[in-house]
Amino acid sequence: MTLSPLQRRAERKARNHQGLNMNLVALIDIFTILLFFLLSSATEMETLAIPRAVDLPKSLIDATPKPSLVVLVNAREIVVDGRTVARTPDVLSAGDAANPALQAALVTARAKFKQAGAAKGQPDTDPGVTIMGDKDIPYRLLRTVMSHCAQAEFSDVSFAVRTRLEKAGAT
Repeated sequence: MTLSPLQRRAERKARNHQGLNMNLVALIDIFTILLFFLLSSATEMETLAIPRAVDLPKSLIDATPKPSLVVLVNAREIVVDGRTVARTPDVLSAGDAANPALQAALVTARAKFKQAGAAKGQPDTDPGVTIMGDKDIPYRLLRTVMSHCAQAEFSDVSFAVRTRLEKAGAT
C-alpha cells in the first residue's frame, strides 16, 4: 500500500506530534513570588510626594506620620491640600496679620477631613496638619502658618522632614 505525499506527511506529523506540556509548578512559583512582592510593598506608611520647589531638612526620626492635611510652604507660594492659596511674599510682608485666603483654606480642609473621618465611622478623630516647608524659608513665615493652623483648630501640627540613616558613620 503506497501512500500519497500528503498522507505520509500527515502520518509523520501525527507520529511526531507531542501535546503541549505546561509545567504549572513553575507558573505557581512565579505567581507566588509576585504576590509576595506586591503584599510586602503595600505598607501602611504614607509617602508624601516632595515637589522640587521644596528642600526638606533632614531628621533621624523612625516613627511614621499618620495621615494628615499637607500644607506646602516654599519661597513662592503656600499650598493647602494641593491648591495654591497665598503667595509667600504677600504673607511675609503682612507680618502677623491674618491671611483670609489661607485661613479659609485651612478651615475648609479641616471640615473635609472631619467629614471623611465621619464617613469611615471615626467621627471624633481630630485631623492633623503636616507642614512641608523648605529648609531655607524664614521662621516667621512658619510661625505665621502655624498660627493660622491653630486658629483653624488644628491641634496636631507636624513638620515633614527627610529621613537620614546614620550607620557606621555614614550620613
